[in-house]
Amino acid sequence: MDHIAYYLSLLHNSVEVEFIIKILVCIIAGYIIGQERAARGKNAGITTFTFVIIGAMLFTFLSENIDPASTSRIAAQIVSGIWFLWAGLIFINDNKVKNLTTAAWVWLAGAIGMAIGFDYYAIALITTIFARLIPQTNDKISQRRRSRNNTHDTDQESSDDDDLQEE
Repeated sequence: MDHIAYYLSLLHNSVEVEFIIKILVCIIAGYIIGQERAARGKNAGITTFTFVIIGAMLFTFLSENIDPASTSRIAAQIVSGIWFLWAGLIFINDNKVKNLTTAAWVWLAGAIGMAIGFDYYAIALITTIFARLIPQTNDKISQRRRSRNNTHDTDQESSDDDDLQEE
């Protein structure tokens, strides 16, 4: 218990309290997004997305606190770093692009982290929730289309479903 009191005494500055709040919001957003990807069996899951969001938030937070006059410069570098991760995820196999959706999630996770870093908590969480709902909605639409196509013509396969498929 003395250790907890000691660590709480270190939080004398509102910057540290603000940082803890930001980390907690990042963890929540990272879990929400990462759990969706993990449920689909993707390699990038909860840990990856939580780290991307925390990393983008940390760079943004530090930029804002160290040099408030040039936050856009750091933000541009975050985008470049996320692009590097994004490009590394995408590959082509048998003339099919793979991991494009996961790469897009990583890109979005960086933006969510930046939003948290710049104190746009509501925007970050709303974006996280909508991002989580989009694949579920897409799955339901795809299922309805397949079901409708199967009831109308069981002999004909629909090539349109490929446009809606998750990677």
